[in-house]
Amino acid sequence: MKTEKVIDHIVDWLKTYSIQAGMDGFVIGISGGIDSAVVSALCAKTGLRTLCVEMPIHQAENQVSRGKAHINHLKEHFSNVSNAEVNLTSVFEQFRTQVPQTTDDSFLDLSLANTRARLRMTTLYYFAGLHKYLVAGTGNKIEDFGVGFFTKYGDGGVDLSPIADLMKSEVYQLGEALGIIDSIMKAAPTDGLFGDSRSDEDQLGASYNELEWAMKMSEQGKSTTDFTGKKKEVFDIYIRLNKANQHKVAPIPVCNIPEELK
Repeated sequence: MKTEKVIDHIVDWLKTYSIQAGMDGFVIGISGGIDSAVVSALCAKTGLRTLCVEMPIHQAENQVSRGKAHINHLKEHFSNVSNAEVNLTSVFEQFRTQVPQTTDDSFLDLSLANTRARLRMTTLYYFAGLHKYLVAGTGNKIEDFGVGFFTKYGDGGVDLSPIADLMKSEVYQLGEALGIIDSIMKAAPTDGLFGDSRSDEDQLGASYNELEWAMKMSEQGKSTTDFTGKKKEVFDIYIRLNKANQHKVAPIPVCNIPEELK
């Protein structure tokens, strides 16, 4: 990958889109992970106003400290970068007390995790509306179009997606070229939605490098019978997640009414 040229291409794309849309800049949720670090750095390089927002909800301290260190690093290099912190822990806890309690907790943890992401999306759009900014998405290709590892109308609720055509490994290449701080470059990827130490790999059952391989094999028309052992296991995980999350990946279905019924 021609990393520097890809960076220039994305920065030009971001700036052109924002200007043509008549908007004044970007707002990005900062998680302490590589994707939000790279996207915020790309937005900063446009020269347009870039607001980095921290939105902790029972967040692990190392995630918070990485996010703060990244924002400080950006502000040292870009005068157009500003930041805000909105601690949503009390909002989340208040929400939990208001919704009906359930005796079946099979999906409770996942539902509450997705609620965290949707509270953050709402917060980002508050700032976007306040300042005439665009919400910049942080999803990459394997997450957004491969295994659907995002929350619909949570981190999936954005105005534009600058890195959604890049694999996770390619995002790391951009991170290195952009000078993203070491603590983020070396951190295990995590969505941080469950309030514990589980990583993305723990949830997905395979690493991003493995899933990228499986995505490429699927695009080449391979099937589960083409593999054995660990490769078959990884390929099966990818196919299962890809099928299960098509409701996220595919456009929202529209019920078309036949003309004779109108």
